[in-house]
Amino acid sequence: MSSSKVHQPAAGGSMTDPVRYPVSASPPVRTKRAFVLILLTLLAPGSAQIVAGDRRLGRTALRVTLCAWAAAGLTLLLLLLNRTLLINIITNPFASLMIVILLAALATGWALLFLNTLRLIRPVLLAPSARPGVAVALVLAMVLGSGSLGYAAYLLNVGRNAIGNIFSSGPTIDPVDGRYNFLMMGGDAGDDRTGRRPDSLSVLSIDAKSGQTAIISVPRNLQNAQFSEGSPMRAIYPDGYDCGDECLINAINTEVTNEYADLYPGVADPGAQATLEAVSGTLGLTVQAYVLVDMDGFSRLIDAMGGIRIKAGGWVPMSGYFDEFSQTHGMPIGWIPAGEQTLDGNQALWYGRSREYVDDYARIQRQQCVQQAMLRQLDPATLLAKFEDIADAGTKVVDSNISSSQLGSFVDLAIKAKGLDIKRLTIGPPDFDASFSTVPNFDEIHDRVDQLLASASSAQASGVQDDVMVDAGAAPGSSAPGHIQAAAARPLAAAPLAGAVPAQQSPAPSDFTPVTTTPDGEPITEEMLTQLKLEGNEQAIRELVATNGQCAPL
Repeated sequence: MSSSKVHQPAAGGSMTDPVRYPVSASPPVRTKRAFVLILLTLLAPGSAQIVAGDRRLGRTALRVTLCAWAAAGLTLLLLLLNRTLLINIITNPFASLMIVILLAALATGWALLFLNTLRLIRPVLLAPSARPGVAVALVLAMVLGSGSLGYAAYLLNVGRNAIGNIFSSGPTIDPVDGRYNFLMMGGDAGDDRTGRRPDSLSVLSIDAKSGQTAIISVPRNLQNAQFSEGSPMRAIYPDGYDCGDECLINAINTEVTNEYADLYPGVADPGAQATLEAVSGTLGLTVQAYVLVDMDGFSRLIDAMGGIRIKAGGWVPMSGYFDEFSQTHGMPIGWIPAGEQTLDGNQALWYGRSREYVDDYARIQRQQCVQQAMLRQLDPATLLAKFEDIADAGTKVVDSNISSSQLGSFVDLAIKAKGLDIKRLTIGPPDFDASFSTVPNFDEIHDRVDQLLASASSAQASGVQDDVMVDAGAAPGSSAPGHIQAAAARPLAAAPLAGAVPAQQSPAPSDFTPVTTTPDGEPITEEMLTQLKLEGNEQAIRELVATNGQCAPL
């Protein structure tokens, strides 16, 4: 009689149902049931509780699951239809905090459901040989499910902290003439310096719709820089930064930080802001924001990315100590070879810094190349795989007055720009004479910048290949008469400069052959260069590495 009662139908179904009542099931069925419950908890949290026991808990969990699926579907829809809005939500400090808390709560709840599933499985009923497999499956499912949500919450919190440390909470900026213009500064902030002296200055001009990008490099030794209208420094230097040979554009940051910070009340970094205004006036371009990179920490950011890939035109020395008496560097601590290379952080830092045996303009070209390589190679896969390291490095080396509320728009532009070539202009060789930075003609600079941006827009609209060499008739002061980069070439529709000739395409700047042999065909090696250095034959080294300004990102 007692056994017949065991098999009587119950409110929850037949007591012989092996899913709800595993006691009556065979050992193989119990093992299969355990794996099924684990799979149900992984794929549809709450469903295992509904079919195997605690229906009240299961219904609540399943409702939460359905809401989570709906939120995931909405996220995917925004990704496809309004990526900018999605990124703005994720980067908003309050919204991201709420998302972090929600993800953490979901991860915790999911983990508790797995533990409840373990109770429903009743491991004591399993055959001893099946218990390890079920335990491993449960742990793996918990890590894959709730662990992934918890890690997502952690990464999002890392990101929101990095955004808060790097970017400002100030007002948003609007495009000017359809473009956003950002000043990129790279410099050192040593203990012996007040403020950061920028040794690298370049403007990234980005089309607000297409993401088409142009880089304009300004040499650090440019003299008589013009401050933009409305700049407080224009009252101090109305005719330009013209206090003598020491008044180079990269000295503005330190001078303003030390002497004129009171002219910029409420500005977090007066020196950086004044430098931005000097670059704006010099280029005849409205630069809206800056990004400042501490070069001493730059290598950490490159390492966090996993290195950068380039094609180097010539060997670059990682220079040794500087001998004031002989005015030469000591034995290099290493060399970066010509050809296709993957540079780690330390090598990339030297590659962008080194100017031994060549001039500042070769270094500027390499710096442009490093910037392009970073922009090209910081793809979503790299960002996700190394997000924590990149965010941590970024907070240590990057500072900016870009508003965090606008990151969505700019990240979206960066994604659009991924497949587009970058146009370039240098206020110096190869686009101007080496002496141009000493006595710059600002009207000519403004014309060339206008040509660059107009050609970028027209090339993007018409599908013309970017990054080609164009003969547009060099303006006075050009270092290569009759041949200038497409970055400096005016579009065909623009009014020509005096003496301009019809445009002719020639090989793109990236289409160069790295110099890896001597004129006699002997391979250039580190041992050869070291021996020449030991012999004091600086001129021979200079000739062998003369092309090291050539560079292209891979």
